[in-house]
Amino acid sequence: MDLNAMRLKATLMALPKLFTFKARQSAAFKAFLGQRNCVVQLRLKDGSIGRYLEFDGGRVRSASGLHPAPDMVMQFKDSATAVAMLTPPIDYGELIHAGKNFRIALMGDEEVIAWFAQLASRLQSDGWKFGEAMPDGSTRYTQMTNGGPLHVYVRDGRILRTDVIEFGADDPEPWTIEARGRRFSPQRKGCVAPHSLTLKSTVYSEDRILYPMKRVDFDPSGERNPQNRGISGYERISWDEALDIVGSEILRQKRVHGPGAIALAHPSHHQWGNVGYYLSAMMRFGNTVGVTRVVLNPDSWEGWYWGAMHHHGGSMRLGTGSGYGTLEDALKEADQIVYWSADPESQFGGYSGTEASQRRLWAKELGIEAIHINPHYSPTAAFTGGKWFPIVPGTDTALALALMYVWITEDTYDHHFVENRSTGFEEWKDYILGKTDGVPKTPEWQEGETGIAARDCRSLARSWASKKTYLGVGMAGLGFGGACRNASGIQWARAMVMLMAMQGWGRPGVNLGNLAMGTPVDLEFYFPGYADGGMSGELQNTASATNNYVRMPHLLSMNPVRQIVPRQRLPEAILDGKATGYLLDPTSIEAQFMPFEYPAPGYSKIHMLYRYGGSAMGTIADSSRFAKMYRSPELECVVSQSIWMEGETGFADIILPACTQFERFDIGEWNNTGGFGFHWQSAVNHRVIALQHKCIEPLGESRSDYQILWDVCKRIGLGNYFSEGCSELDWAKRVYESSDVAKHISWKDLCRKGYYIVPPEPPALRAPVDMRWFYEGRPKDVPEPFPLPGGYSDKWLHGLQTQSSKFEFIPSSLKRLDPEQADRPALMRYTRPFEGARDGERYKRFPIQLLTPHQRFSFHTSQDGKGSAISDLADHRMPIGGHYYQIVRISPSDAASRGIGHRQLVKVWNDQGAVICAAEVTPRLVEGVAHSYESSASYKPIGEPGASPDIGGCMNILTPNRMQADGTVASAGSLCMVEIEPWSGDGAIQEAAE
Repeated sequence: MDLNAMRLKATLMALPKLFTFKARQSAAFKAFLGQRNCVVQLRLKDGSIGRYLEFDGGRVRSASGLHPAPDMVMQFKDSATAVAMLTPPIDYGELIHAGKNFRIALMGDEEVIAWFAQLASRLQSDGWKFGEAMPDGSTRYTQMTNGGPLHVYVRDGRILRTDVIEFGADDPEPWTIEARGRRFSPQRKGCVAPHSLTLKSTVYSEDRILYPMKRVDFDPSGERNPQNRGISGYERISWDEALDIVGSEILRQKRVHGPGAIALAHPSHHQWGNVGYYLSAMMRFGNTVGVTRVVLNPDSWEGWYWGAMHHHGGSMRLGTGSGYGTLEDALKEADQIVYWSADPESQFGGYSGTEASQRRLWAKELGIEAIHINPHYSPTAAFTGGKWFPIVPGTDTALALALMYVWITEDTYDHHFVENRSTGFEEWKDYILGKTDGVPKTPEWQEGETGIAARDCRSLARSWASKKTYLGVGMAGLGFGGACRNASGIQWARAMVMLMAMQGWGRPGVNLGNLAMGTPVDLEFYFPGYADGGMSGELQNTASATNNYVRMPHLLSMNPVRQIVPRQRLPEAILDGKATGYLLDPTSIEAQFMPFEYPAPGYSKIHMLYRYGGSAMGTIADSSRFAKMYRSPELECVVSQSIWMEGETGFADIILPACTQFERFDIGEWNNTGGFGFHWQSAVNHRVIALQHKCIEPLGESRSDYQILWDVCKRIGLGNYFSEGCSELDWAKRVYESSDVAKHISWKDLCRKGYYIVPPEPPALRAPVDMRWFYEGRPKDVPEPFPLPGGYSDKWLHGLQTQSSKFEFIPSSLKRLDPEQADRPALMRYTRPFEGARDGERYKRFPIQLLTPHQRFSFHTSQDGKGSAISDLADHRMPIGGHYYQIVRISPSDAASRGIGHRQLVKVWNDQGAVICAAEVTPRLVEGVAHSYESSASYKPIGEPGASPDIGGCMNILTPNRMQADGTVASAGSLCMVEIEPWSGDGAIQEAAE
């Protein structure tokens, strides 16, 4: 007998003894061992070696040979493969290779397979210790959230409190920037977003869904009554019944309707982590089942992806800047910062919390001036001070054109950039001067559009041209968010990059940014971001192929259904039976021109909708369409995998209760998104990587998202393929082992402490300043692998991702369109927005321009509603009569003319619907402009869903469904026309609230 055969026999004989020994040591392991009575057969394919294990009431017996009727079989091609697979530590690369090439097979009962895989895993993981004991008897755990890292204090199985992480003596010292004779270093703690500190209240919310539920008048074998979705109530059912219904319905849809009948929908964001995030576990689930994907548009990047990108490239960043090196450059060189449609003190740069607030104070100390162009006197304007230009919403492009007019006529633009680094300027110059259309874009001309006095426009233009100026656009200063989301967003984003070009984009002190990005952290230290795919195995629709798939061996997954539908057009797809979309594909500039049609040839229409994650209705324009869609008979079954009863959850037929991230394991890094947000870690002051501890057990019968998806896959015979036999903790360890973190802190220490901080770069190794290489005519030297090698028109690393390799005032990509798009021409022309213009019949009926920017105190819908502590913040919601109302801010003159008082209930309405809000009368808005944050998690119509006023605060009921331009899915949801009037329907409101 060969050596491997002898080793295999010895291993198989030792295995049951190992289980028994471990059970004597650990009560938890013993309890898990006793969960199953079953027979597990381990064997070689030819049957020459085999041993079966009998598990009965926590006892383990084994015998040599082959059992006649085992519950599961683990089969190996030969003894060498078996020894390699059964001898720790497991080489996952070899394990995946063996599985893909049929050298190992698992057969039998899916539940037994999952249990046995976890039993084997617990031989190692059962001894791991998590968290640190505190003097008060509590245990301190670690979490990573959408707003930053937290310490979580737990005692007796209940969260006591959460707090920011203050770094210890064993953590590295922060970086230092020397500028203008001063030295600046950030605080040694994680400055998180306010909403992160409210998460305890959402864990214990009264709106938590704790048990599987079925709509009372939904009979999967009989009448389904879709017309009652959103109206009829629910009854509690068991997990077995819920999973049986969902698993059977998935198979029924395939048999009855064919491929494509099941659609998988999700919000733009969910809870943080590399395992439980939608681009990880959910993506793998969709590929495992075979679904029509409901695809996102470039949410919050609209104007940049569909507009600005054509001038300078940057498709892998959806047309925005990178921010490399800009913090140090701005502090050393800039004279002023223009915050244009930028409110980073409200949107926190996306995920980076309040990390940049200290930097803005540094700029103030250095005398760097601040200018704010925004219809709303924002919290950022109040924080930094400086000149406020209260521009008429939707007219920003007119002001930008007039600034360029002054620079051209006074010859104060950067000739070096324009003459050596750009094309098309003469044609653009003719348009600005009025030679093209007979309308010179003078400061006087723009005054009639924007409301900004001509003298102030000239003063701004001259100040900008005479001082080294940073242009901060959107929430992080580089583009996404802000005015790019309204009807004129494409025009605005295009105008912003042309402003940068005319002032020498990349020269010292001249760049995109508002101090939210560009910290000198070590960006070459590898740890995957959430968009890098986690355990998805999906190479096409995540960034997994870049690093993750190579660094962390795992099974490839592919969706056999090629049909997709754009999320903004999902209601039309269901209600009208057809929809057209355009690709979100960052590999090139031109990919966005490719349309796709629903239904795709040969595929079924959608008849089942599986929803994952938080509420999304409040984030999508013309939200009432979704209420109508859910009640359509075309949807035969709606499943919602949700944590809270909120938004559209109440339209589901079956509700599967998910737990919060505090009740499961995961792993992630602060602000590390990967994908489109490559190197966004430079927004935070310290790279913090956290093992996201399971702080408490799941409440009620809720389960983790990963576990629910695994359980559904078991019902259709694909549980082992989905999970690879791994728990979330197993996957977290695999992510850890694939990263550079494993080289610097042991798994044991990470489990205990919960986080690791990457030391900052020394000054000599810091990333160069973005676009400096281009301004100076050198090969690209910033540490990003974009564009793709074939995306250069010049030699590799030479020039921009455009046809000319230069900045193009008249983009070649748009010129190549045949016919040219009238609302997105190559030569950009200012037009008034179709929604928001202060003229026409619509303006007469709805004379208030309503701004609906991103939430300030909630990350999208994540912390809004559901009894969250943020509801008590006076600037978030207003309690009146026992109900927390969404706030609409209105100017004193508009309030007075309508008889509206402060804290009075009002109806905000237009042709699309109505929302009942509480009025805040404020001088921070000019006449004719109102303001209310979007992304309400609540949707509470006081009557028929989709046809009655909402008291939940879903402001997107009012925003336009029309796209910014034909041939795009560029939503225009941040500006709409409304009327506001006092509301006195208290009886109806009280009934709905109850």
